[in-house]
Amino acid sequence: MNGPWDVWSDCTPDCAAHALPRVPATRIARRGAAFAHTVRRALTDGERMADPVRLRAHAGALLKALGVRVEGAASLTAGDGTGTLIVLNHISWLDILALLAVEPVTLLAKREVGGWPVVGGLARRAGTHFIDRTSPRRLRHTVQEVAELLGSGRSVAVFPQATTWCTADRGTFRRATFQAALDADAPVRPVTLGYTQQGLPSTVAAFCGEDTFAASLRRVLAARALTVRVTAHPVLTTADGRPDRRELAELAARAVLGGRPGAGAVVRQAPARPALLPAVPRPGSSVPDAPVRDTPAHV
Repeated sequence: MNGPWDVWSDCTPDCAAHALPRVPATRIARRGAAFAHTVRRALTDGERMADPVRLRAHAGALLKALGVRVEGAASLTAGDGTGTLIVLNHISWLDILALLAVEPVTLLAKREVGGWPVVGGLARRAGTHFIDRTSPRRLRHTVQEVAELLGSGRSVAVFPQATTWCTADRGTFRRATFQAALDADAPVRPVTLGYTQQGLPSTVAAFCGEDTFAASLRRVLAARALTVRVTAHPVLTTADGRPDRRELAELAARAVLGGRPGAGAVVRQAPARPALLPAVPRPGSSVPDAPVRDTPAHV
């Protein structure tokens, strides 16, 4: 662990496995060449990459080069022009590309992501806000910064698990960023990311423990029919009472998990308070009917 807000995951690189036979070596080579070309083209965009249209196009092109399909929600924000806190489970570096391919929003990520090959460079150019989890004094400032972004009408996406898990039904949501939503009176959109291969649950995209980007990339390049499904759950609001961040985090985690409690993470406990009810989906929002299972987080 690097700091007081880290979460320890028992997932390791051994958790990542193909659900189907690998594609032929010739296809792996073609994918690798296409991915390298697409990365170079994206990086030459420089600061222009922060433009939402260009960002979505680059993210979609990178996934296509890898042979990864994206299915599910067409929109993740609340749909009424207000800033939305989008909270997602975390499995892979592909999560970032899938999110941006669906809806380019401001990302909040741990500082380490900025150092990841390829994805780190893209994240920096896309205007990602990085968190230094080794500095407790920065937490209050980060929460305030996110609240200001939400209050200005910008939507922010966070991975509140604080680490990656190999499947979408484990972990615990960290609570700090939920305080930003409360301070800004912003809606919260729980979102589930899940990976399959021809409909079969797959862990091949998992990027956990001491895994390296190179090893993970090789698995993804060899994966047959890899699909990431993005499921947007109903928006959570604070219309009834004034819940604390613990209650809000638990409701969001329950939505992402499909109603199941989290498991496997070591976290601190906090006293409970009021209740929060899911709001009726707002006009213009995209909320698929079938909830999918996934993960939680905490602070």
